[in-house]
Amino acid sequence: MNRRSFLNVGIGLSLVSLLPNKLAARNEAYKATNKVIKPARLNLGDKIGLVAPAWLLSESGLQSSIENIRQLGFEPIYSEKILDQYGYFSGTDKERAEEFNNMIKNPGIKGIIFAAGGYGCARILDMVDYNLIKKNPKLIMGFSDDTALINSIYKKTGLITFHGPVAKLLDNDYSRKQFKDIAVNPTDRYTIVSAPEDLLKAEEEKIYERYTINHGKAKGELTGGNLTLICSMVGTPYQIDLKNKIVMIEDVGEEPYRIDRMLTQLIATGELTKAAGIAIGVNKDCDKSEKSTAPNSFTLREVIEDRIKPLNIPAVHGLSFGHIDNNFTFPIGIKAELDATNMTVKLLERSVI
Repeated sequence: MNRRSFLNVGIGLSLVSLLPNKLAARNEAYKATNKVIKPARLNLGDKIGLVAPAWLLSESGLQSSIENIRQLGFEPIYSEKILDQYGYFSGTDKERAEEFNNMIKNPGIKGIIFAAGGYGCARILDMVDYNLIKKNPKLIMGFSDDTALINSIYKKTGLITFHGPVAKLLDNDYSRKQFKDIAVNPTDRYTIVSAPEDLLKAEEEKIYERYTINHGKAKGELTGGNLTLICSMVGTPYQIDLKNKIVMIEDVGEEPYRIDRMLTQLIATGELTKAAGIAIGVNKDCDKSEKSTAPNSFTLREVIEDRIKPLNIPAVHGLSFGHIDNNFTFPIGIKAELDATNMTVKLLERSVI
């Protein structure tokens, strides 16, 4: 498949500036007062829409996405525009939003799994048709930069969304089983158990260390995702509500002092201090190293314990989610129980109907 040529920058910027006022006004009306909507469970053979709402997608990334969706037992559906390029985006903001809205509108598409992350979802939040999503609820999943989109959809519509591997990374047995257990073969109660092999990696890579920060159990709705995105949404209409929630956190490529800064920001807002519990995944390439730019850097564990332990709420580090091979799926908005002592997350209800 040939890539489409780069779009004219001037035209693209003009399109962005013409965001319809009615969309902004309509989105302003959605104030997190929505009833919870659960998407329909997936059945093998269902059509799954592939969308690239952020960074441009390579040909190899698309092929990996297609193969992974097929290996799961579904039929991948995508537009030729998925390989568009507009700078580092897969099309202009308007085009990326339209691609997503079109997948929502298509009744034949039973679920949407984002092909990749990167950066760009925050730029299209005002262009997403939330009313259309409420009328056509379906499974939507992604992570990393997609944190902005999946959390905003839940906030604006009440639709349960899913934090899990993007399509091009849904390529190992653990991640696939975790996804299917929740989206295809749901049960009334489901305990998410982190991958045992990740513990073995901790002997050489400290980021995989699994440990309790504060003992205890906590119940609440699941929320969160990528720490950088959670922080970037503070002060916007899409700010993620952390109060009384089990907050899931992961990041990638951030030095300890940056993790420190972001956790400090969330604590200063008063939001993180009111969380029911905190579950931290594996923060790839975030520990102290020879490349650390901060003088005499703390380790990642030192930062996390310094910031989280004084909150005195159940908290754990090292669960199998994040920018790693074993990346479990968790639903945004579903009631769950965090057992920080045993380092598990138990879903207390089905995520799909």
